[in-house]
Amino acid sequence: MNITHILRKSFLALLGLLFSASLWAHGGAAGTDTDQCKFELEPSHWLHYTAYQPNAFPAEDFCANIPRANELTLLVFDYQDMKYRDMSVEFEVTKEPEGTRVFFLPGAKHKKGTVELKLPNGVPEAGKYLIHITLVPDQGERLDAHMGFNAGGGKAVSKNNLLLYAFFAFAGLYVLYLSHAGFKSKVDEAIAKLKS
Repeated sequence: MNITHILRKSFLALLGLLFSASLWAHGGAAGTDTDQCKFELEPSHWLHYTAYQPNAFPAEDFCANIPRANELTLLVFDYQDMKYRDMSVEFEVTKEPEGTRVFFLPGAKHKKGTVELKLPNGVPEAGKYLIHITLVPDQGERLDAHMGFNAGGGKAVSKNNLLLYAFFAFAGLYVLYLSHAGFKSKVDEAIAKLKS
């Protein structure tokens, strides 16, 4: 096999991996779920959470780290169980460790199964926050679940973005290798030296 053939096959394999649905998947199969944006309200009953800052980052969603304070923030909750649609649920966001209330939505039934909390000015300052979700049953005791997030830390480049940048750098070098005879001869020469 010549080196061009090996490089071409490697490039195609890398391309297949990068665009594989399982590599970019948000969650996983039962028992292997890696979704960090969901939490358990009751044993085996889950709620999915996603945060958005549509003015600053229109095409991105967040979970445990929200980039900016004092920025329109939407917190969206999706019930993964139908039973919660008939239960009264209240939502509260507090600044921690002080416990200062930033947002409160009184208990209500959300028949659609999706609840959007709109914080027009986001959270007031950078730091740690806690989302309190309380099931308010018609009878029995209230049940609280909590999920924390950090706000105002800025937007970091994700590992997925770094992988994508590396892919495009590799693709650019490969195109240069195929289209530029001088570069191709130097690469082939370097590979020949490595083999010997």
